[in-house]
Amino acid sequence: MNEGVDEAGWDVQPGDEIAPLVQAVGRMLRFFREVAGMRVADLAQAMGYGEDMIRKIERGVRIPRPEFLERADQLLSAQGHLRAFTKDMEEARYPQKVRALKELEDKAVELMQYSNHNIQGLLQTPAYARALYETRQPAYSPDEVERETVARMARKSIFERKPAPTLSFVQEQVTLERPIGGRVVLRSQLEHLLEIGQMRSVTLQVMPTGREGHAGMDGLVQVLKFADGTGIGRSDGAFSGRPVSNPRELRILELRYGMIRAQALTPGESLAFIEQVLGRL
Repeated sequence: MNEGVDEAGWDVQPGDEIAPLVQAVGRMLRFFREVAGMRVADLAQAMGYGEDMIRKIERGVRIPRPEFLERADQLLSAQGHLRAFTKDMEEARYPQKVRALKELEDKAVELMQYSNHNIQGLLQTPAYARALYETRQPAYSPDEVERETVARMARKSIFERKPAPTLSFVQEQVTLERPIGGRVVLRSQLEHLLEIGQMRSVTLQVMPTGREGHAGMDGLVQVLKFADGTGIGRSDGAFSGRPVSNPRELRILELRYGMIRAQALTPGESLAFIEQVLGRL
């Protein structure tokens, strides 16, 4: 049996709505393999993957990586039929909750986020995100860490949108000083924040630890607003932490966030503060 490598994709999570599509891709792979007169062992050897991995993909319980489909399409002379699903599988590899969040972020015209435990996800570097996921308990497997990290980085496409949405972030001072991943990772993360803070569509502020109290003491606040006037938001300290879209409840979150911004350092002061923290590393 060909051992190969075990990195052809990611497992489909139970109850994931993407499962039928992954299963269809698996059946198509099997079809073209059989038309080509190849056994599972033959395809595994040619692709450099284990036989069990090929079987999992054909059964639809493993999401194939885009590069796997590209190579299989060429090897099996599938004439683009497998390659056509690369974008779908690229999106399918992200956890369902991340796909849902990215969908909301992709249509948002305004985003407001206060973070008090770590650097907000959209602002993270790959190394910082990976190190953060490695702290999770119960511990993530290496595969889960990689999948979550890749998914988080995909959300950063929001910074490239045209027209650009209005993005506002407030970070607690401690999130800039806690060396998640070590000093080198933190230094790179702070440099990244300085770069993002220069973007015209982004407002980045710091809540100094010296503030005796502020409107964000109950935890994170996140609000997304859409072009049609609707929105969605959540806060650890409001409405039991559940997402809300009712205009009255959203208004409460917006008011809370507005108070947080008013109590934080100005954008200019915040970038200068980040530079000071960076200089101490």
